[in-house]
Amino acid sequence: MCWRSGIVLLLLAGNALAVESYIVGAGLEGDSADGLSASLVGDIAVTDNTWLSAAIAQSKVDLPQSQLRETWYGDLGIDHWFDPVGIRLGAAYWGDSDILDSRDSRASLYWRGDKAVLAAEFEYRDFRFQLPATEFFPGRTIRFDANGIGLSTRFDLGEKVSLGLYGMDYDYSVNLRLDRNRGILDLFSFSRLSPINSLVDYRAGMTLGLEAGEQHWELGLSSQKIAFDGSTTRSATLRLMTPMGERSDMEFSLGVDSSDLYDTVTFLSVFLYFYGGS
Repeated sequence: MCWRSGIVLLLLAGNALAVESYIVGAGLEGDSADGLSASLVGDIAVTDNTWLSAAIAQSKVDLPQSQLRETWYGDLGIDHWFDPVGIRLGAAYWGDSDILDSRDSRASLYWRGDKAVLAAEFEYRDFRFQLPATEFFPGRTIRFDANGIGLSTRFDLGEKVSLGLYGMDYDYSVNLRLDRNRGILDLFSFSRLSPINSLVDYRAGMTLGLEAGEQHWELGLSSQKIAFDGSTTRSATLRLMTPMGERSDMEFSLGVDSSDLYDTVTFLSVFLYFYGGS
């Protein structure tokens, strides 16, 4: 699972927060593998150039043994723009404490001009993996970490067209490669919302945005490689953000994953964003 709503807020922060002092959003996402997630996000302007952000989300997916597994996500961040350079700092928790979870910290140094944004990103992830007890094994907790380095950019191709590119590469402190026939993989559900999708060697993608009146269309293409077994997931997503009133927007997303790990899955999400302040 790749958290996206924070990206949405960062894009909105450079636009809506120029005239609004806060954004609050809520959304639901479901997929054809019976996965479901719910999210709450928020962004508040402390000063004209400083924003605080927070997010919380929960997802539910089925394990191969027909058990329901819940995953939680929580995020806090701060963004300050010195004009034209800015910095973002954040901390997050993600996962299922009974199987796999991570405590993350991240930093981003970015430059923002009138028609382009360029960011260098660093992320440190501290993982805890719980091996369950069996008749012949008492169980064990494995700790490992990962460093991620990436770049992202977004720039205008014209008055109404924009292009975004991003990529992130991770270096792990242990070798995570496992034979997918081993029983340990039965602890995970093979879906886009599974904790195993958080363990990636790399992720990269692009977005193409189009302004059509008051509506914003976006086509996203991405690819990521899972560190556990080297499988690849390719995704395509079409998004539409449209006004619901003077201080609210609605975003619809429809997409498809083609994965070596969990085959083909379609997904749909709906988000509402509310703006307030002066």
